[in-house]
Amino acid sequence: MPILKIARMGHPVLGRRAEEVPDPTLPGVRRLVDDMIETMHDAGGRGLAAPQVHVPLRVAVFITPEDPDYEGVTAIVNPVWELLTDERVAGWEGCLSVPEMRGLVPRAPKVRYTGVTPEGETIDRTVTGMHAVVVQHEFDHLDGILYPQRMDDLKLLIFESEWRWYAPREAEGAADDAAQE
Repeated sequence: MPILKIARMGHPVLGRRAEEVPDPTLPGVRRLVDDMIETMHDAGGRGLAAPQVHVPLRVAVFITPEDPDYEGVTAIVNPVWELLTDERVAGWEGCLSVPEMRGLVPRAPKVRYTGVTPEGETIDRTVTGMHAVVVQHEFDHLDGILYPQRMDDLKLLIFESEWRWYAPREAEGAADDAAQE
């Protein structure tokens, strides 16, 4: 499986809404998902959306290792999601398309999402915590939104090398574990 090139902030594919996939079970969709998973692992990410690899389709893959109900990698096609609360919790995010940067992003702590796997199975989940953050981050990519556009204060868009000054407790020993979607 080839490692795909990751689009970086500023590339037009990242700024527009991705197209629905007419048939999520086509072999080409499965190949795309497999290549995206390989690319995500190679880049050290926690998630990847098809527009990030220059494919304007509504496909995303992500890992939520802290959620025992959904271990492994989730691959979802044509996801739909809803925020289940007006509450927002700010957390530090990174992105493979915004390399070497972190930003403090407010996200809903609880979301519900539905979609289809490349095998045609329905996914319908209500999730919280990091799982909810990863879902919102990846699905934003499908609508042409990067995390800096969700930030309340762009002064908190910083280089990873300076992140330790803003989140010392999280930065100590956790830099490798931080969300890289």
